[in-house]
Amino acid sequence: MPDPGGLTERQQKWFAAVHDGLERETGKTLAQWAELARACPETAHRKRLAWMKAEFGLGQNRASMVLNAAFPPAASWSKPDDLALALWTDPAARAVFEAVRDAALALPDVVMGQRKGFTAFSRQFQFAAVKPAKQSVVLGLAVAPDGRPDLQPAGREGWSERLLSRMVLPDRDAVTPGVRAYLRGSWEKS
Repeated sequence: MPDPGGLTERQQKWFAAVHDGLERETGKTLAQWAELARACPETAHRKRLAWMKAEFGLGQNRASMVLNAAFPPAASWSKPDDLALALWTDPAARAVFEAVRDAALALPDVVMGQRKGFTAFSRQFQFAAVKPAKQSVVLGLAVAPDGRPDLQPAGREGWSERLLSRMVLPDRDAVTPGVRAYLRGSWEKS
Protein backbone atom coordinates (compact mmCIF):
# COMPACT_ATOMS: atom_id res chain seq x y z
CA MET A 1 0.00 0.00 0.00
CA PRO A 2 1.31 3.49 -0.80
CA ASP A 3 2.39 5.88 1.91
CA PRO A 4 -0.87 7.16 3.43
CA GLY A 5 0.76 10.57 3.84
CA GLY A 6 0.76 10.97 0.06
CA LEU A 7 -2.87 9.96 -0.42
CA THR A 8 -6.15 11.69 0.14
CA GLU A 9 -8.62 10.07 2.53
CA ARG A 10 -10.62 8.90 -0.48
CA GLN A 11 -7.53 7.28 -2.05
CA GLN A 12 -6.64 5.56 1.23
CA LYS A 13 -10.15 4.09 1.42
CA TRP A 14 -9.89 2.87 -2.18
CA PHE A 15 -6.57 1.08 -1.56
CA ALA A 16 -7.96 -0.47 1.62
CA ALA A 17 -11.06 -1.67 -0.27
CA VAL A 18 -8.92 -3.27 -2.99
CA HIS A 19 -6.80 -4.98 -0.31
CA ASP A 20 -9.80 -6.17 1.73
CA GLY A 21 -11.70 -7.30 -1.35
CA LEU A 22 -8.77 -9.38 -2.55
CA GLU A 23 -8.87 -11.66 0.46
CA ARG A 24 -12.64 -11.65 0.87
CA GLU A 25 -13.37 -12.41 -2.78
CA THR A 26 -10.51 -14.79 -3.56
CA GLY A 27 -10.01 -16.56 -0.22
CA LYS A 28 -6.27 -15.81 -0.31
CA THR A 29 -4.33 -13.22 1.65
CA LEU A 30 -2.05 -10.73 -0.05
CA ALA A 31 0.94 -12.73 1.28
CA GLN A 32 -0.43 -15.92 -0.28
CA TRP A 33 -0.99 -14.16 -3.60
CA ALA A 34 2.54 -12.72 -3.45
CA GLU A 35 3.94 -16.23 -2.99
CA LEU A 36 2.04 -17.40 -6.09
CA ALA A 37 3.29 -14.38 -8.04
CA ARG A 38 6.92 -15.25 -7.26
CA ALA A 39 6.45 -18.35 -9.44
CA CYS A 40 5.85 -16.13 -12.47
CA PRO A 41 8.28 -16.98 -15.28
CA GLU A 42 8.27 -13.37 -16.53
CA THR A 43 10.62 -10.66 -15.30
CA ALA A 44 9.11 -7.48 -16.79
CA HIS A 45 6.29 -5.83 -14.83
CA ARG A 46 3.77 -5.62 -17.70
CA LYS A 47 4.39 -9.24 -18.64
CA ARG A 48 3.94 -10.24 -15.01
CA LEU A 49 0.63 -8.34 -14.97
CA ALA A 50 -0.52 -10.19 -18.08
CA TRP A 51 0.54 -13.50 -16.51
CA MET A 52 -1.38 -12.78 -13.28
CA LYS A 53 -4.47 -11.91 -15.31
CA ALA A 54 -4.19 -15.00 -17.52
CA GLU A 55 -3.26 -17.49 -14.78
CA PHE A 56 -5.51 -16.27 -11.99
CA GLY A 57 -8.05 -13.88 -13.52
CA LEU A 58 -6.96 -10.97 -11.36
CA GLY A 59 -7.81 -7.50 -12.62
CA GLN A 60 -5.25 -4.74 -13.15
CA ASN A 61 -5.49 -3.20 -9.67
CA ARG A 62 -5.36 -6.44 -7.73
CA ALA A 63 -2.58 -7.86 -9.90
CA SER A 64 -0.56 -4.66 -9.40
CA MET A 65 -1.06 -4.84 -5.63
CA VAL A 66 0.05 -8.48 -5.59
CA LEU A 67 3.10 -7.82 -7.76
CA ASN A 68 4.15 -4.87 -5.60
CA ALA A 69 3.98 -7.16 -2.57
CA ALA A 70 5.87 -9.97 -4.34
CA PHE A 71 8.49 -7.79 -6.02
CA PRO A 72 8.79 -4.53 -4.06
CA PRO A 73 10.32 -1.91 -6.34
CA ALA A 74 13.37 -0.01 -5.12
CA ALA A 75 11.44 3.25 -5.47
CA SER A 76 7.72 3.01 -4.86
CA TRP A 77 4.72 4.88 -3.50
CA SER A 78 5.72 3.63 -0.07
CA LYS A 79 9.00 5.57 -0.47
CA PRO A 80 7.89 8.95 -1.83
CA ASP A 81 11.17 10.70 -1.04
CA ASP A 82 13.10 8.13 -3.11
CA LEU A 83 10.65 8.59 -5.99
CA ALA A 84 11.04 12.36 -5.83
CA LEU A 85 14.83 12.15 -5.81
CA ALA A 86 14.77 9.82 -8.83
CA LEU A 87 12.28 12.02 -10.72
CA TRP A 88 13.58 15.52 -10.02
CA THR A 89 17.30 15.06 -10.73
CA ASP A 90 17.75 18.04 -13.07
CA PRO A 91 18.40 21.16 -10.93
CA ALA A 92 16.45 23.49 -13.25
CA ALA A 93 13.43 21.15 -13.35
CA ARG A 94 13.63 20.68 -9.60
CA ALA A 95 13.52 24.47 -9.11
CA VAL A 96 10.32 24.66 -11.20
CA PHE A 97 8.86 21.70 -9.29
CA GLU A 98 9.64 23.38 -5.96
CA ALA A 99 7.97 26.62 -7.06
CA VAL A 100 4.82 24.75 -8.15
CA ARG A 101 4.91 22.60 -5.01
CA ASP A 102 5.16 25.66 -2.77
CA ALA A 103 2.25 27.35 -4.58
CA ALA A 104 0.08 24.23 -4.40
CA LEU A 105 0.86 23.48 -0.76
CA ALA A 106 0.00 27.08 0.19
CA LEU A 107 -3.64 26.16 -0.54
CA PRO A 108 -5.64 24.53 2.28
CA ASP A 109 -5.98 20.76 2.68
CA VAL A 110 -3.60 19.80 -0.15
CA VAL A 111 -2.03 16.36 -0.25
CA MET A 112 1.08 15.90 -2.35
CA GLY A 113 1.44 12.42 -3.79
CA GLN A 114 4.66 11.30 -5.41
CA ARG A 115 4.44 8.87 -8.31
CA LYS A 116 7.17 7.32 -10.41
CA GLY A 117 6.66 9.67 -13.35
CA PHE A 118 5.01 12.74 -11.82
CA THR A 119 4.08 14.56 -8.63
CA ALA A 120 0.35 14.96 -7.95
CA PHE A 121 -1.53 17.51 -5.87
CA SER A 122 -4.98 16.66 -4.52
CA ARG A 123 -7.59 17.88 -2.13
CA GLN A 124 -10.40 15.35 -2.47
CA PHE A 125 -9.43 14.74 -6.09
CA GLN A 126 -6.27 15.39 -8.04
CA PHE A 127 -6.27 19.00 -9.25
CA ALA A 128 -2.73 19.39 -10.57
CA ALA A 129 0.39 17.43 -11.42
CA VAL A 130 3.90 18.18 -12.62
CA LYS A 131 6.41 16.09 -14.47
CA PRO A 132 9.81 16.76 -15.94
CA ALA A 133 10.08 17.12 -19.70
CA LYS A 134 12.96 17.94 -22.00
CA GLN A 135 14.39 21.23 -20.68
CA SER A 136 11.08 22.11 -18.97
CA VAL A 137 8.33 20.93 -16.67
CA VAL A 138 4.78 20.08 -17.73
CA LEU A 139 2.01 21.23 -15.40
CA GLY A 140 -1.38 19.56 -15.67
CA LEU A 141 -4.42 21.43 -14.34
CA ALA A 142 -8.08 20.67 -13.63
CA VAL A 143 -9.21 23.78 -15.52
CA ALA A 144 -10.23 23.64 -19.18
CA PRO A 145 -8.10 25.51 -21.73
CA ASP A 146 -11.18 27.52 -22.85
CA GLY A 147 -9.24 29.55 -25.39
CA ARG A 148 -6.51 30.58 -22.95
CA PRO A 149 -3.40 30.86 -25.12
CA ASP A 150 -1.04 29.64 -22.38
CA LEU A 151 -3.04 26.41 -21.79
CA GLN A 152 -3.18 23.43 -24.13
CA PRO A 153 -5.68 20.58 -23.97
CA ALA A 154 -4.41 17.73 -21.82
CA GLY A 155 -2.68 14.98 -23.72
CA ARG A 156 -1.94 11.42 -22.74
CA GLU A 157 0.21 12.39 -19.80
CA GLY A 158 -0.46 9.33 -17.65
CA TRP A 159 -1.99 11.23 -14.77
CA SER A 160 -5.60 11.82 -13.74
CA GLU A 161 -8.26 12.26 -16.41
CA ARG A 162 -9.52 15.12 -14.23
CA LEU A 163 -6.63 17.23 -15.50
CA LEU A 164 -8.08 18.99 -18.54
CA SER A 165 -5.22 21.23 -19.60
CA ARG A 166 -1.47 21.43 -19.57
CA MET A 167 1.18 24.08 -19.83
CA VAL A 168 4.92 23.99 -20.24
CA LEU A 169 7.01 25.79 -17.62
CA PRO A 170 10.52 26.36 -19.01
CA ASP A 171 11.98 27.73 -15.77
CA ARG A 172 11.15 28.79 -12.21
CA ASP A 173 10.23 32.32 -13.36
CA ALA A 174 7.37 30.81 -15.40
CA VAL A 175 5.54 30.08 -12.12
CA THR A 176 3.83 33.46 -12.24
CA PRO A 177 0.81 34.82 -10.38
CA GLY A 178 -1.22 33.62 -13.40
CA VAL A 179 0.00 30.04 -12.86
CA ARG A 180 -0.84 30.35 -9.17
CA ALA A 181 -4.34 31.52 -10.16
CA TYR A 182 -4.73 28.45 -12.39
CA LEU A 183 -3.64 26.26 -9.48
CA ARG A 184 -6.22 27.93 -7.23
CA GLY A 185 -8.94 27.52 -9.87
CA SER A 186 -8.02 23.85 -10.23
CA TRP A 187 -7.96 23.40 -6.45
CA GLU A 188 -11.46 24.90 -6.22
CA LYS A 189 -12.71 22.16 -8.57
CA SER A 190 -11.36 19.44 -6.33
